[in-house]
Amino acid sequence: MTQNIFAGVAKTGLPDYVLGTGDTVRIQVYDEEDLYLESRVSDRGTISYPFLGELKVIGLTPSNLEKIITSKLKGDYLINPKVSIDILEYREFYVNGEVEDPGGFPFQPGVTVRKAISIAGGFKERASKDSVNVIHDDDPGGEPKSVKLDQYIRPGDIITVEESFF
Repeated sequence: MTQNIFAGVAKTGLPDYVLGTGDTVRIQVYDEEDLYLESRVSDRGTISYPFLGELKVIGLTPSNLEKIITSKLKGDYLINPKVSIDILEYREFYVNGEVEDPGGFPFQPGVTVRKAISIAGGFKERASKDSVNVIHDDDPGGEPKSVKLDQYIRPGDIITVEESFF
């Protein structure tokens, strides 16, 4: 049974979570201790799973990964495997520009741009509160987009607070 890692998705506006480099997952198969695994997704977007070897997981949702592992274990290894996938740690988000303590920070569901800036020590004196941009981790073009402070961020996002000229 898959844990709903984004309980209250409608409230936060977050889509189904997609695995990426740096996430740590826990995989459990009911009544099969040998198939328990906690693993960080590698730079290649893979994890190494017992009996199945290297699995490419980047871009998959936890429920997609659950279905893949279930289908690969079913028949050859187990009759009716019950697979559970949990996210133990999300990949970091990053805040830079006119904040007191720029850097990477652990993601948690429900973090807004305002909260992310607070985690980064808050705005510097010359920060423009109206000029904040984000580059989403899943944007292949890496285009910065203007965001409001109450918008939700996603794992891997890069938030930049611009300098005010007044």
